[in-house]
Amino acid sequence: MQRVLTTAALLAAALPAWANQPANPTEMTEAARAMAGQMIRQLGGELQKQLAAGGPEAAISVCKDKAPAIAGELSRTSGWRVTRVSLKVRNPLLGSPDEWEQGALKILERRLAAGEKPETLEFAQIVDEPNGKVFRYMRGLVTAPLCLSCHGAPESIPDAVKARLTTEYPHDKATGYGAGMLRGGVSIKRPL
Repeated sequence: MQRVLTTAALLAAALPAWANQPANPTEMTEAARAMAGQMIRQLGGELQKQLAAGGPEAAISVCKDKAPAIAGELSRTSGWRVTRVSLKVRNPLLGSPDEWEQGALKILERRLAAGEKPETLEFAQIVDEPNGKVFRYMRGLVTAPLCLSCHGAPESIPDAVKARLTTEYPHDKATGYGAGMLRGGVSIKRPL
């Protein structure tokens, strides 16, 4: 009998026992990396299913509904804040980066442009915020060819997808990407 692990079980395995103890930056980075990886794997799996079942137009619901649900579940399970952000926001209510996130995304863009491999694009830092010190982590999301049906050059996006995007995201700015460009990141935050 095959055992299916829930997100909570996978996350519990990724988070060491120190989760509520004093911070070790190396261990926090490893845990954040595991959480970001889990978010990316779950979202990617859902996108692949919807693309196979109904094409790019059907996959829009995954980014609109499933991605925030996955991030919310990871946040509730871990006690850390997990979200996706971008400098070119599709949904300003959920994806607008704060000042730290904007800076981290710009750093990752420069590193990608300098030839760094997409799978190594991450940035972690302990910062002072008004409510105290926090651990911040960003994992870059690089545009894959399958993303271009919704995030590519406006003239290359199919009309049915454009119509759905206009309905679902009236303030959409998340187009004009090419394959291999930084589209955004998974942002993780933990109070210390």
